[in-house]
Amino acid sequence: MIKNCRSYLVLFSIVLLLSNMVIAQSSAKPAAQPIVKYKPPVVQCMLGNTFGSEAAAGVEEAKNLISLPLKIADSKNVNYTLSSYHFAYKRTGVTEDEATGKTSAETDMVSRQFNVTPLPALWQTNISESLHKGETLHFFDIIVLDKQGRRFFAPELKISIQ
Repeated sequence: MIKNCRSYLVLFSIVLLLSNMVIAQSSAKPAAQPIVKYKPPVVQCMLGNTFGSEAAAGVEEAKNLISLPLKIADSKNVNYTLSSYHFAYKRTGVTEDEATGKTSAETDMVSRQFNVTPLPALWQTNISESLHKGETLHFFDIIVLDKQGRRFFAPELKISIQ
């Protein structure tokens, strides 16, 4: 009985090994897909008619600009869908040294990521109430979608307040 059981076990092991070998060799590798390089279009980011990384605007003009939507378009004036962006506001304030009583100008920066344009009403209000000469509005890490849904970065928009 034990001899008979061993022979079944050996036979079962051989069949199991052979079936694995057949399965392993029957899987063919799929043909390699060629990688198509994606060249994103050349675009500009605009607020109204203001664009570029070295744009300048007066205080009143900048107050109007922050209420406008951020637009991304190419040279043929084709608009692209905005996915997300970061906005930073470099602002100037005054601090007072408690010991001496002297005041001095100091800058700080507030920043946040957004996925809607224009900026939310609270941001527009806070900026327009405290906007001064020498401050900066900076739109960066702008992610845009083309018509096929492919993502790419658009150039930054940096506006210095004069």
